[in-house]
Amino acid sequence: MSTLTIALASLGGVVLAGVVAHGAWQARKSGPKRATPPPERSEPREPVMDPMDPVDTVAVAAEALADLPERRANRRIVNRLDALIDAIAAVRIEAPVSGAVVIAHLPTSRRAGGKPFLIEGLNSETGEWEAPAHSQRYGEFQAGVQLANRTGALNEIEYSEFVQKIQAFAEGIGALADFPDMLEAVASARELDGFASQHDAQLAVQLQARSAAWSVGYIQQHAGRHGFVPGVVPGRLVMPAADEGAPPVLTITFDSQAALADDPNLAALRDVTLSFDVPQTDVAVEPFVVWQASAQALSLGMDASIVDDNGRPLSPEGFAAIGAELGRLYTALQDRDVAAGSPAARRLFS
Repeated sequence: MSTLTIALASLGGVVLAGVVAHGAWQARKSGPKRATPPPERSEPREPVMDPMDPVDTVAVAAEALADLPERRANRRIVNRLDALIDAIAAVRIEAPVSGAVVIAHLPTSRRAGGKPFLIEGLNSETGEWEAPAHSQRYGEFQAGVQLANRTGALNEIEYSEFVQKIQAFAEGIGALADFPDMLEAVASARELDGFASQHDAQLAVQLQARSAAWSVGYIQQHAGRHGFVPGVVPGRLVMPAADEGAPPVLTITFDSQAALADDPNLAALRDVTLSFDVPQTDVAVEPFVVWQASAQALSLGMDASIVDDNGRPLSPEGFAAIGAELGRLYTALQDRDVAAGSPAARRLFS
């Protein structure tokens, strides 16, 4: 092979390699934005009072607000019967009975149709109402079925199922059950359901990509910087509440099919939804403030537009109008003794 042939072959190889590299670069450039690899070492950085530009100010504010739920004391949410939202039956027994006997006769399902119910025992030693425990003794019981939830009001069929299950429980432990009048309970349920349907709200905004689409990893990385972690459902990220068992403060949702893809980094997403459930979320963590700040910080970091459910841009004035309406809703819930984030509100709006 001549020197010229070898030179041409070598040049062809170089050109071919360049074409391949250019094609790969173009494919990556045209694909969705990906998460950046984490640095090998990250030194702690102490906050300083240096001036910041507006982008940094919003981002830092959102991160600080996102930490609010973690700074509160961690506690476990325990559901208790509440005459405001439950139809309660008294279950009386002649002599105290052990918790082990009670638990052996509890209904296998604590639901009557679409309504949950609770059974509590009066602890003979402490005098407190509680869920039956093996090591305790109880001298009296009460059972209550929820009057309403997001499936609607308690109806006659559900109430009858509740009566049957509690009657069987009472007979099993040698007790007598005294139930509220069914018609009165159903009427109360309808009234409560009417109030709840008029005062239920879930606030949401969409973040829409202005330029290149996002990969799943890109969304997760940016959301993780503001306190979000993966939820149990694909395509869902949550900002956890401090209280164990409490609903998340904020939620980010996107296409679940993209999250389940063989290579999520190749799935191109152009929008995500940022939301919070108003009656489920404790007012003390200022969810509206965190929601607005997180939307602004994420929009800057991800180069996204903030729009409402009709696709219209949401301005600071728009957020202010929503905040004013939200204040009136909080007042109405408080006046009904089902303040947003309270155990009663979380049960009613479930």
